[in-house]
Amino acid sequence: MIKIGLIGKTNTGKTTFFNSATLASAEISNYPFTTKQPSVGNATAITLCVHKEFGVQDHPKNSRCIDGWRFIPVELVDLPGLIKGAWEGKGLGNQFLSIAAQSDALLHIVDASGSIDASGRIAEPGSGDPVADVGDIEEEMVMWYLKLFEANRDKMSRAADMVEAITEVFRGIGVREDHVKLALAQNNLVGILLDDFGPEQSKDFCWSLRDISKPTLIVANKVDLSSSTDNFKRLREEYKDMIVVPSSADAELTLRRAEHKGLIKYVPGDERFEINDPASLNDKQKWALNLIRKDILGEYMRTGVQFAINVAVFKLLKMNAVYPVADAKKMADKHGNVLPDVYLMRSGSTVEDLAREVHSELAKGLLYAVDIRDGLHLPSDYHLKDRDVLSIVSAKKKK
Repeated sequence: MIKIGLIGKTNTGKTTFFNSATLASAEISNYPFTTKQPSVGNATAITLCVHKEFGVQDHPKNSRCIDGWRFIPVELVDLPGLIKGAWEGKGLGNQFLSIAAQSDALLHIVDASGSIDASGRIAEPGSGDPVADVGDIEEEMVMWYLKLFEANRDKMSRAADMVEAITEVFRGIGVREDHVKLALAQNNLVGILLDDFGPEQSKDFCWSLRDISKPTLIVANKVDLSSSTDNFKRLREEYKDMIVVPSSADAELTLRRAEHKGLIKYVPGDERFEINDPASLNDKQKWALNLIRKDILGEYMRTGVQFAINVAVFKLLKMNAVYPVADAKKMADKHGNVLPDVYLMRSGSTVEDLAREVHSELAKGLLYAVDIRDGLHLPSDYHLKDRDVLSIVSAKKKK
């Protein structure tokens, strides 16, 4: 399952974001390090389901289908807040960084209202600097990479293959060989001996390696507060190379809980919601829902929580939603469930990769796959596309 980590300083709304996306009940409070241990929960990435295209009624097993949208499980991790010096072990730095390393992508939650100071403590709205907050956390991440790089410099410089040696050192935090090659190319370091890397070159290389191996978007949270407008613009201007998503995790949590109680009809990420029975709401509930409808959905079209997750999965990680079926004619599994499963496959993945994901036995005897749309036989090295519906043909059966 894809793992997405929530990073940022304390009191930025990370836990509220986590709760709204997972409907969990992690502790929310206004003092540093409320999140002392990482909270792990299931959120979903949402994409348009293929069943309407084929005119069939699906029976999902590993996901859900609501109003024509597929909800695909992803793992969300709420990490302890970072402070300056985390890479040196200050605060909960070591714990944070070791867990962040296991994430495929990161959502950097920042308080766009400027309601926290540089140390992450609650402050007067507008007095904090979210632009600097983002810079602080990004610097901590890079310094952690650089610390790992420098600690292993001698070993890597002695290796016959520098790329392979660097990859091996960083493999434990999700770095692949193609990440290392791209980071070297971005900094014009291809063909240069590691011993010849100067301090700035080493740090620049680590900046690139961090960006490539841990794709990140910025979630400008608390965007509904009056002091957020200018800060949101500043964030977008300062971090033009990153995606900045406006968000109100509080609003999303309110909508999700109201939907869970049956008070409203709401699909996460939607631009609107419907009140099921207005007479059943008390004045406080009516006020809150009206405020969300006017100030959040009316201004930004969405709360941003689900949108941020979708962008992380489908844009940052470049995942494709692929539907494997056993019966090509019925588009069903061996039990008759139509379009039962959907897999998130990384761009560049092949039929062989999909077969291995479904079951190792299928991959061992893989022959080809059948494209359900046109009946074409696809070779094992065919590159999967988003919304592919395929039947895998193997000499070995899935047990």
